[in-house]
Amino acid sequence: MSYIRTSVSNGVGEIVLDRPKALNALDQTMIDDLHETLVGWGDDDAVETVLVTSASDRAFCAGGDIRAIRDSALAGDAAAVTKYFASEYRVNQLIAEYPKPYVALIDGAAMGGGLGISVHGEIRIVTEKAMIAMPETAIGFFPDVGATYFLSRLPAGVGMWLGLTGARLRGADAVAVGLATHYVPSEDLGVVADTIRSGAGLAEALAEHRDPVESTLPLRKIADYFGDVSVDGVVGGLRGAVGDEWAEEMLTLLGSASPTSLFVTARLLELGEASSLAECLERELSTAEKITAHPDFAEGVRAVLVDKDRDPSFVPPTIEEVSAESIAALVNE
Repeated sequence: MSYIRTSVSNGVGEIVLDRPKALNALDQTMIDDLHETLVGWGDDDAVETVLVTSASDRAFCAGGDIRAIRDSALAGDAAAVTKYFASEYRVNQLIAEYPKPYVALIDGAAMGGGLGISVHGEIRIVTEKAMIAMPETAIGFFPDVGATYFLSRLPAGVGMWLGLTGARLRGADAVAVGLATHYVPSEDLGVVADTIRSGAGLAEALAEHRDPVESTLPLRKIADYFGDVSVDGVVGGLRGAVGDEWAEEMLTLLGSASPTSLFVTARLLELGEASSLAECLERELSTAEKITAHPDFAEGVRAVLVDKDRDPSFVPPTIEEVSAESIAALVNE
């Protein structure tokens, strides 16, 4: 059984993500099927545009199949862990270099791996129901799928903010920072999708949805507090903001994350600024292989996705106890 459905009509190849019970979380079969489909369509003259949609009204794609990765890591099956991430990152690179317009319609949650199969594409259409996030530090991991490339190229501080805190963006905010290209009200998304499917072209489909959208993101605060590449600097600035409710909320988010993951994320984002996507993905693969063997990964996934008690016991438990040597051992530079 495949969790993706494909069709070709009027020059449009459509991929429908169809694993609703798991919110379209990408398992190994989905990644393999995506790769095979996209490679085939790349040289197929019958396909002029690729459209990626979801069969779920709740999510575009909630990320990777993290529970399965945890199971493999706990079983000591390092080969399965490497295979998963290498396959996923290969798809991310393929999408970034795709020779034809690649369009993703996001009308629900798009997190982690869900951004990997959308953000690298040419057109990312979001609605008010879109919820975009990279929440990996809360599970003892780090923003991957090329996030160390695309987050590091967002407006000042935004990438570090999203990567460290796992903060969630709605559709208009995603457009404002560049993670999405177009905003369409959810009630109009069906018409846009049908226009694309008809072969009329992207220009016609999006003709009425090119106006700027308003965002309420506190970009100045984000730049001020998260412009630092140092976790200590970010946390120190937030702690010094006495009476600032937003800063307190950010400290709470950071407090629920793995301290080790915070430092790994900050370093990878810093390195990503001067790296190509291919270099970022290579570095991410090496780090993923190592960090999934770190106790924080198994514990973080347990607390968030398995037992769901949201009470992980990370080691070390505070940022003050994280050593530079431990981060250097996880991040290949």
